[in-house]
Amino acid sequence: MKLNIIQSCLLLVLGFMVASCEYDNFEEPKSTLTGRIVYEGEPLGVRNQGVQLELWQHGYDLFQKIPVYVSQDGTFSAKLFDGDYKLTLIRGNGPWMDQTDSLDIALNGSQEINVEVNPYFTLDEPSYEIVNDTIVRASFTVNQINAASTLEFTDVYMGRTSLTDIVRNEGLGRFFDGQVTPGTPATVDVTVPNHLRGRSDLFVRVGVKTLGVEELLYSQVDNVSIN
Repeated sequence: MKLNIIQSCLLLVLGFMVASCEYDNFEEPKSTLTGRIVYEGEPLGVRNQGVQLELWQHGYDLFQKIPVYVSQDGTFSAKLFDGDYKLTLIRGNGPWMDQTDSLDIALNGSQEINVEVNPYFTLDEPSYEIVNDTIVRASFTVNQINAASTLEFTDVYMGRTSLTDIVRNEGLGRFFDGQVTPGTPATVDVTVPNHLRGRSDLFVRVGVKTLGVEELLYSQVDNVSIN
């Protein structure tokens, strides 16, 4: 009886060792899919990893989605096996209109793609000026792309790192209708918080909130010198 138990244990351990070796020998994906979220060929700024794309691979009866998170500059990257994929946008996840069309991708090695979307609003790239080391003066224009959309507010965000948005910031100024009007150049002043003063630089960006849409559209992050 004891011998049978020992033999069973040895077989169990051997099975684990074989499975472990097979796992260790599992080949990792070597191809890279990179891309940008764009409007008329220009990348759109978003909240870092706040927007997600989905990749689905053809040819499998059972498969799960491959989530691909978008960086704040509108770029994304994924390590994949060669094959045929379908890339889709998640409804309601992004500062652009929903679209049901998917993008077919035949991946063989590294590949770069652009994913064209239709945003509710866009931003002309802002310019910034530091006034008396205490005020960020931002100049920009919000452009209305979808006539049915309503601009809820426009923010100017500040921080000590380049990861700056509505969730992660160390200071902001918020401006509503009448202060920022789509199609009209705007210049706004935002007071630099005390804990950010005395620095040599700040990271600054503008965010535009569409009424009824969770994610904002952002300008690219700028590193602004103070002194």
